[in-house]
Amino acid sequence: MSASGTAPRILCIGIPVRDLTFRVESVPARGSKANATHLSEICGGNALNAAIAIARLGGRASLAGPMGDAGEASSGFILDQMAREGIETGHVVRMAGVMTPVSAIAIDATGERTLTIYRDPGLWRVTLPDADELLADCQAILVESRCAAFCIELCDAARRRGIPVIVGVDRAMLLNDTLLTAASHILFASEQVQETAGIADDGEALKYLAGVTPAFLAATRGPHGTIWLNERGELEETAAFPVQAVDTLGAGDVFHGAFALRLAEGRDAREALRFASAAAALKCTRFGGGSSAPQRIEVEELL
Repeated sequence: MSASGTAPRILCIGIPVRDLTFRVESVPARGSKANATHLSEICGGNALNAAIAIARLGGRASLAGPMGDAGEASSGFILDQMAREGIETGHVVRMAGVMTPVSAIAIDATGERTLTIYRDPGLWRVTLPDADELLADCQAILVESRCAAFCIELCDAARRRGIPVIVGVDRAMLLNDTLLTAASHILFASEQVQETAGIADDGEALKYLAGVTPAFLAATRGPHGTIWLNERGELEETAAFPVQAVDTLGAGDVFHGAFALRLAEGRDAREALRFASAAAALKCTRFGGGSSAPQRIEVEELL
């Protein structure tokens, strides 16, 4: 709960995806094929996975971003799933003649995933609702790193109002990316922080990026925990919770959602990182991508 005693509202900005997940013993080599042992159809996308985690962990999650034409099946499927999770859908923008993204994901016996995704270029032409509408009763914003083109003005408006803007990074960023300076907190994965900084060491990459952005910086490293810079510019580490991983799909998104929620509840970054680490670890113990995010009581028991 926030200081007011009510569950904080987190606005998640991104592009929802319809995921088809296939469990395989190993990913087939080029030009070959493999039989899957299981098929699931779930909703996905970084922001939507994070929103599911936020809702299950006790927050109020709202999603803003583009989705395909009202007449196509994928957007209807995702909206139905969002409603079941209790995620607010009033700020989703349906775009005529545009397709909702679809991905095909192979999950091997180690829990690692390999995916192919199609995103309609028309999705980036979206215009989000007015900032006053989106930021009303909002305690934090969580943004997919690819979405600067249509959300940077909203992020700037949020910062002017003292609302934290957390960017979840799942690809290398350009050093002139506007989200680097608009964000209050940036959460990388190890590969992306190294690629963004051009430095093959997580800690040194974070220190370099601290000269580019004033944001709080952290990099997740799977079972090796999270490395981050404290307020004095010193490197610290948050240990991962040891679990038997069966599916890593969506783990980073769950981490981002849990971190944003804990910040919105008034906790500091150190506690938010530990809370997020526990939530992501539990997600990895079950199949289903972000749809297998844990409940709040499970995270508290693990902590």
